[in-house]
Amino acid sequence: MDSARRNVAVLVAAQAVLGSQMPINFIIGGLAGQILAPNPCLATLPISLIVLGSALTARPMARFMQRHGRQAGFMLAVLAGGLGAAVSAAGLWQGSFLLFLAGAMLTGVYMSAQGFYRFAATDTATEDFAPRAISWVMAGGLVSAIIGPAIVRATSDLTAVPFLASYLAVIALNLLGPILFLFLDIPRPAAPSQSEPAGRPLSELLRSPPIAVAMICGMVSYALMNLVMTSTPLAVVGCGYQASNAADIVSAHVLAMFAPSFFTGHLIARFGARLIVGIGLVILACAGAVALSGVELSHFFGALILLGLGWNFGFIGATTMLAQNHSPQERGRVQGVNDLFVFGGVFIASLSSGGLMNCMGGSAQTGWSAVNLAMLPFLVLAGASLIWLAMRPAKI
Repeated sequence: MDSARRNVAVLVAAQAVLGSQMPINFIIGGLAGQILAPNPCLATLPISLIVLGSALTARPMARFMQRHGRQAGFMLAVLAGGLGAAVSAAGLWQGSFLLFLAGAMLTGVYMSAQGFYRFAATDTATEDFAPRAISWVMAGGLVSAIIGPAIVRATSDLTAVPFLASYLAVIALNLLGPILFLFLDIPRPAAPSQSEPAGRPLSELLRSPPIAVAMICGMVSYALMNLVMTSTPLAVVGCGYQASNAADIVSAHVLAMFAPSFFTGHLIARFGARLIVGIGLVILACAGAVALSGVELSHFFGALILLGLGWNFGFIGATTMLAQNHSPQERGRVQGVNDLFVFGGVFIASLSSGGLMNCMGGSAQTGWSAVNLAMLPFLVLAGASLIWLAMRPAKI
């Protein structure tokens, strides 16, 4: 348990410190894109490409970690994160949008690996400790959500080229990665002997009901959170409020995303992952209902706080479900495909969010309603899959 707790401490620190580069990239990616893009409609394309890069590299990164270990994979990730920031900085310096987009894709490699911090926390944990390990690592995101914006505020105007110093700060953050991961002690999964099977093939794993349902619920929880969060600043400002109001609402949302992580693991250990996922889906539905009920600031605050809480329960619960239903020999296949689906869904959501908001009616209120109504079919899909799993007869 001492080794498991030390690994969790390292991963919490990585999530908090190295993970702060993701808020930095998401805060300034669209603003820098607006400066460089030949068409204002492409301003948020760098953010979408970060998510796309994460989705495309999830499976290769999982296979790399399966073969070479978590430590090697995370070292490779910070190399990609630092290189991505350097290429993005070069794009800003040269005024090249294409170079800036290339940097965004490289940043996606780091984002992909960061998604595996939560799985790595379970590698040396006991079955009872695993839900809390995942929860504590996710809680590190609360610190990153404070560090990242603080770095942006301190660096965005330091150089003549806006945001150049922010990307240089991201390079510095990634230089801390090798120091942190030197303290990580997670053995590589043993190579199977000829007499020992290497685990189930991918096709069989995907047909496993607990794994399939965990993937569906994780993907829906993350994608819907991204769908609504991305549109929120546009909706708030479009309904006549100030950008500062939008910032306050998003800050409350981020707090709701990560603060519950201090106790989510305990709830999962006590009541089970399926119930917590179900509660998360219900809370996401409540978020949509509050958003549809009006456009006062109280409605925006209420909806986004519920959205963050629902994501926390749904995503951490689904991650725990997945981790409980595959062997160490299978984790490279399962976790890579899972994050391919999750971040593929987030990529589609990030592209769809602006279209729904700006192209589904003549007003910000109409667009905001379209965004929140779009949640319904996916919540029904995830909820129905969870109910189906619960109603299946237990294996004897």
